Amino acid sequence: MNNTIATCAWPGVAHAPRFLPRFAIGALATLVLAACASSPNDPTGVISITVKPGDTGTCESTPCQVNLVMPPGQGSFEVTGNEVRVGSFPAGQTVNLGGYWQSQKFAIVGAGVPPAYVYITAPQ
Repeated sequence: MNNTIATCAWPGVAHAPRFLPRFAIGALATLVLAACASSPNDPTGVISITVKPGDTGTCESTPCQVNLVMPPGQGSFEVTGNEVRVGSFPAGQTVNLGGYWQSQKFAIVGAGVPPAYVYITAPQ
């Protein structure tokens, strides 16, 4: 009778117990750093959210009250949500765009700034 212990035929598997903890720690560190690096432009909210141009926000309730920080400038800018006119709002102010039940892409027409995205994740 042979008293040898069976080993796996794949090379490197014997090192899996040492490899997995290091891999898990590295993956966790990467996720934490990525979350910290992206959080300033990724606001979240429940019931309401405030976004500025270039943000990608998540709201976890419906309807979600959306506030938008308008870019500086003179006069007012037109704001669209999913390419539908929301209204005209004063430059340099934080404005209330209303309550939304679906995800929106908010563009500030003529301001030369990136759109703000709000994802509504609550069940409808």
